[in-house]
Amino acid sequence: MAFPWIDVLIVIGCIFGLYFGADWLVAAAVRIARKLGVSPLFIGLTIVAIGTSAPEFAVSISSAARDEIAISVGNIVGSNIFNIGFILGGLACFMVVPTTRKLVFRDGGILIGTTVLLILFFLDGLMVWWEGVIFLTILISYIGWLIYQQEEIEEELDEEEFRWTDIALLVFGIAVVIVSSTWFVSSASEIAEFFNVSQYVIGVTIVAFGTSAPEIATSVVALLRGDSDVSAGNLVGSNLFNQLGVLGLASIITPGRQMIIAPNVIESAFVLLFLTVVVVWVMRTDWKITRAEGILLFFIAAISWTLNFYDTTIGNLLGNVF
Repeated sequence: MAFPWIDVLIVIGCIFGLYFGADWLVAAAVRIARKLGVSPLFIGLTIVAIGTSAPEFAVSISSAARDEIAISVGNIVGSNIFNIGFILGGLACFMVVPTTRKLVFRDGGILIGTTVLLILFFLDGLMVWWEGVIFLTILISYIGWLIYQQEEIEEELDEEEFRWTDIALLVFGIAVVIVSSTWFVSSASEIAEFFNVSQYVIGVTIVAFGTSAPEIATSVVALLRGDSDVSAGNLVGSNLFNQLGVLGLASIITPGRQMIIAPNVIESAFVLLFLTVVVVWVMRTDWKITRAEGILLFFIAAISWTLNFYDTTIGNLLGNVF
């Protein structure tokens, strides 16, 4: 079997595609937000978050339709841990991430509440269709609430003026990010298989990273451009959309209208809840996430990722030790 040089070139090209697609997406989204008279945080929590969650949507919905529950549910929980642990924590390791009161108390509070509800749904080992309906109802109500509030721009910045082509640029940027992440997953999987890496390891590492690649690119670019509201809002909004929208819809379309939740997924959901509480707490301290706090978030996510990599749980690990 020849070394997949073409896949290596595709991966490199996808990295550039993710960066430039995210740059176009963020720039257009901020100008559209100012044109509409709403804050960049609103755009980050809605349009940008939904757009960058498209890979998770595609993977989880298609897996649920094929009754591959472990992939569908695991992708959502794993991606959410990746988003706030590795991405947000990793960004804070290199630069301070500013936060706002609304992001912490309103959006962070809803994220904690819905994660608690997620665990309550998981505890009986099943997630049934009516629980998915509840999730979708919460998501629609949340977005409607954001629209009803019609947030005003909180600061005036000297930025380029809105152009009607920004709408096309926003859509094109989202498309480039989604296509780049899809090709990245496919080509990176081919490279991993060349080195005899198992399908399970590919799933919990490359696929999870690939579906979170839009969030990585968008959040990094937004911070570099000084649009911290878009960066943090994108990650919080993506997690909300993944839990409420993608998982909610997946439970409805799954054959039998219910999903069996494995014990390791339930434990990962508790890790997600713990990480979510820590994230909201550190966002509240001095209204920013510092380097030390970023390292803490990254460390928690790394522990969870390592356990998933070796297909074990904290209970099994402690049992082997003691």
